[in-house]
Amino acid sequence: MGMSRPSRPVLVTTAAATGALLFTALAPGSATADPTPRPVTREGSPLGADRAAKSPAEAAGRALAEAGAPELTGDRGRGYPRVRKLDPPPENPADKSIKLGLTPYRGIAPKLNALQHVGDRVSVEIAGRSAGGHQLYLVTVTAPESARETARQERMRERIEDSPAAAAKDKAIKSSYKTPVFINNNIHGNEWEGTDAALKLIEKLAKAKDAKSEDLLAHNRLYFNITTNPDGRIAGTRANANGFDLNRDFITASQPEARAVRRIAVAKQPAVMIDLHGYVNGTLIEPTTPPHGENYEYDLFLKNSYANALGMEAAIKGLGYTEEKDGVKPPVIPFRDQQEGWDDWPPIFTPQYMPFHGAVATHTIEFPMQVNNEEYDTQPAAELRRRAAINVDIAGAAMRATLDYTAAHRRSVIADQIEVFRRGATGAKQVPVSEETVPGVPGIGPEDVYTTEFPRAYVIPAEGRGQRSATAAARLVDHLLANDVRVERAKDSFRLGGRTYPKGSYVVDMHQPKRGLANVMLADGRDISDKVSTMYDISGWSLGRLWGASVDVVKGGDLDGVRARPVHAASRVGYVAPRGDLRLRLDDPREIAALNSLLSQGVSVRRDRDGSAVLPSSARRAATAAAKKYDVSFDATKAKGGAALHRTRVAAAVTPGELFALREMNFDVVPVSNAVLNVGFDWKKADVLFVSAGLDRGELNAAAKAGLDRFLARGGGLVGRGATGAGLNADAKLLAAKPVEGNGDANGVVRVTSSGGAITGGAPEHSFVYAPMWFTDLGPGVRVEQKYGTGNPLLSGHWRATEDGTGGPVAAAGRASVISGTAGRTDVVLFGTEPLFRDHPKGVFPQVGRALLTVG
Repeated sequence: MGMSRPSRPVLVTTAAATGALLFTALAPGSATADPTPRPVTREGSPLGADRAAKSPAEAAGRALAEAGAPELTGDRGRGYPRVRKLDPPPENPADKSIKLGLTPYRGIAPKLNALQHVGDRVSVEIAGRSAGGHQLYLVTVTAPESARETARQERMRERIEDSPAAAAKDKAIKSSYKTPVFINNNIHGNEWEGTDAALKLIEKLAKAKDAKSEDLLAHNRLYFNITTNPDGRIAGTRANANGFDLNRDFITASQPEARAVRRIAVAKQPAVMIDLHGYVNGTLIEPTTPPHGENYEYDLFLKNSYANALGMEAAIKGLGYTEEKDGVKPPVIPFRDQQEGWDDWPPIFTPQYMPFHGAVATHTIEFPMQVNNEEYDTQPAAELRRRAAINVDIAGAAMRATLDYTAAHRRSVIADQIEVFRRGATGAKQVPVSEETVPGVPGIGPEDVYTTEFPRAYVIPAEGRGQRSATAAARLVDHLLANDVRVERAKDSFRLGGRTYPKGSYVVDMHQPKRGLANVMLADGRDISDKVSTMYDISGWSLGRLWGASVDVVKGGDLDGVRARPVHAASRVGYVAPRGDLRLRLDDPREIAALNSLLSQGVSVRRDRDGSAVLPSSARRAATAAAKKYDVSFDATKAKGGAALHRTRVAAAVTPGELFALREMNFDVVPVSNAVLNVGFDWKKADVLFVSAGLDRGELNAAAKAGLDRFLARGGGLVGRGATGAGLNADAKLLAAKPVEGNGDANGVVRVTSSGGAITGGAPEHSFVYAPMWFTDLGPGVRVEQKYGTGNPLLSGHWRATEDGTGGPVAAAGRASVISGTAGRTDVVLFGTEPLFRDHPKGVFPQVGRALLTVG
């Protein structure tokens, strides 16, 4: 990083071909300088052998529909405990927990039923359902409360957020508000042991008669998400039933499990939280290394998180495990023991998301003893159970230490939460961390200082009917509201920041308690390529640039002249012109979804030159139903359109995130892979092949290769993304183009220039990359659909050249990022960007949708 610090061993960080981060210690003899970090999940690679081909359509549908209505607010007017009888699911001998001697998912409900009848301290709520349909159990442990006392607690919780300056002086809050503590378990399905440690701790607290436990429960509410990922717990996979790593989903919230945790964050407002994972030996305990998220009140966070980390470290050491006797290395606190490589920059992880809801101490805890993946398959059951028991013990120690810290610092923790909200509500400046502002935390240096200048407001302008961003704006506003960001809508036209905005424009006043979350979603972000050599995961994610809506930054000005009302949901924008033929712009994934719905009904649709869809006036009834369902607009048009559009059937060798996005756009998708094709595939089921992962023509058997070649020779379309898509194009001898791979560690939001037309017409001026690619040496007839911006195309994220000077953003500048053409009878589109990444860059999705419709 250009700076060294004696208190932190310097580590050399490199990126392996698999995407995992490897750490080599340069400080010999250090007991804590050689952790084995958790593997990085790269969305650009297939997540396990042909996993994309197994992601069930019904799981995607369930996630999109948010099946399993949450009940976190369904008990208003009741006190605690709240007894709920759970119906256990059927026995499942294939549950992967059983081999480890841990609690299978089926066994959790009976345990919770029993614990609710042990005394009067344990309550159970259903926080939602997983993508696979399993219930998510949220357990509350606290001293009994009357309905009146529970209502009083809720009023204090609301005052802390809504009126933080008054809350800071409220004697009742200081003396009797119960501090909320949130313990999240098993978000990665094959990191099991937090669940069992939580069940043990709940039972102990339910039965405890000692004064310390009684005092703890009298002054705190303890919330346990027993298993965040029951799908993965049962299957022994990191991901849920949709193939998603849930601990990468908290800005997008595409999955129901992430949305359940989001609801817990909003409804319970934890001040302290820990997230239980595995496996790093020694036990890894956050806080993290630089770079630190620039939107946090990091001084308040570091103060509490570092102190709690020390307490957890002491508790784990107190268990007496040693490397010689048990194989357990001493704990690691990255902030203290590492230079870089385990950062808190992106709020896609649970502990990096929760501070924006007022948590001032959050941690990822990584147990030391590996029991998953190859170890699960190769180690004897007895050894796996020994390791798992150690992990349960360590997880329990971390939980108990966290409760001890909260009990000892209850008032100051809540005071710090109030201060987070007060700074946001008043527009106060952040306090940079230093040894003076965060006393007691050693080794703070300039490399730890990350702050930002919050704008005065963001405006999402009102658009006329049929404008590209109307549907996207509504989606973005609803997403902000779901994250407890406050949004208002202007009653009249107004002038702000030198611009005039029409009535109905949305205003996000940045003087609000959760300004950090508003900014982390709407801001451009920052290019941090010069700050550290590599990042643990993504470094750019701007909803303002990638979700398709117009978002204006207002750096200064007076909002007093803006007459606006708070909104609780975005206004519907669905519209159908009353007469004439109809045009549906295809600039938003909901518009693509509406089109595919109409095509599946047999509605006649033609494509116009700009890529939009033209419907005859006779389709008005079907268009009206689609406008209502998908919240899209159909304008009147005199264009007659060109070629007819047809329902496009997609054979998809893709990542789970891409598969999910395709289904979100209502494409008829059949997942394929090397394995699927090698056992025989009926290509009559497909009009187009979309390839980004898990398909290599060279690894197909003769019959599979011949079948693929026949499909392409007969006019089957090809859409390729990244190295795998470009590789298939080359192997099949289709488009003449040289793919150039950029730095495989690079990711972020990039500036692009689009050519317009059927594929990139209406495209945003920004896209997303992860291991970026570009194309050179284009042959005759190859069309450049999109180019990277000139100069440095990276807006926010981390993109460096490789050690030999190649693969950097300057090398990509002005180069083709999306190309198309025809080879024989095969239409081809190749993407060097990653437009469907983890179901995130919503405004970029239509480029893939349009490409599939074009080549299909």
